[in-house]
Amino acid sequence: MHVGQLAVPPEVVRALVAEQFPQWRGLPVRRVASRGTVNALFRIGDQLAARFPLEPGDPEPTRRRLEAEAGQARELMGRTPFPTPEPVALGAPGAGYPLPWSVQTWLPGVVATDAEPGGSVAFAHDLAEFIRGVRAIDTRGRTFSGTGRGGDLRTHDDWMATCFDNSEQLLDVPRLRRMWQDMRELPRGSTGDVMTHGDLVPDNLLVSDGRLAGVIDVGGFGPADPALDLVVAWHLLEAGPRQALRDALGCDPLEWERGRAWAFQQAMGLVWYYVESNPGMSQLGRRTLERLTAEA
Repeated sequence: MHVGQLAVPPEVVRALVAEQFPQWRGLPVRRVASRGTVNALFRIGDQLAARFPLEPGDPEPTRRRLEAEAGQARELMGRTPFPTPEPVALGAPGAGYPLPWSVQTWLPGVVATDAEPGGSVAFAHDLAEFIRGVRAIDTRGRTFSGTGRGGDLRTHDDWMATCFDNSEQLLDVPRLRRMWQDMRELPRGSTGDVMTHGDLVPDNLLVSDGRLAGVIDVGGFGPADPALDLVVAWHLLEAGPRQALRDALGCDPLEWERGRAWAFQQAMGLVWYYVESNPGMSQLGRRTLERLTAEA
């Protein structure tokens, strides 16, 4: 999926676990099938999950990033009615793998991509409860960092131009360009930054018996535009549950439209970037754009 992507064979993971965490040496290590684009995932026994960054980089910045993600996970843990992963340990490079890696608790459930709860109003209400819980966490004066999604929509113009250029053979680009021209002008509302999950895509939502059972990949937790977590409305939900989510959160028209814009921005990048390397993620982007254009 990425230039120079790192290989993470199971035997390397077993060697790293045995060397650095001998208390887990006897536990089985097995790869987790995932559409994730950032980490290779492995289970260690029944209770733990190891995450290995896939993109090459320098060890020290990677270690700092993983430490920051662990801090974010600790801040979020237990603050909503829904389980999120607990950081357990930070591993070091070794056995041929060049970067630090992390271990966290394993959460049971089926990812929403496979469970397909998008037609459920009850699931939409669960999502609203999670988003409300995250928003209620004190920002402690923190504001959006200025990188990635969650700030000024217009700062993404260059990336969107790249997406449009690379999607000419895949999508109705003239229509999508017109949609972005309207979306990018949406102003921020009067509400300041709130705490957000930052990446509420179906692959980060766990389902059990048709209800939200947990939320994973919490490294993006932080202050941002309140509309950012609304992307789940178009990434996952059908029309009725989508309206139920909006009603439960009491979104005003501007916040809702900015949520549409963030979902659009994310989906445009998924379609072309992963069309060959991760078809499932590319299809997620297509489905989101279908929902957005149907509304338009």
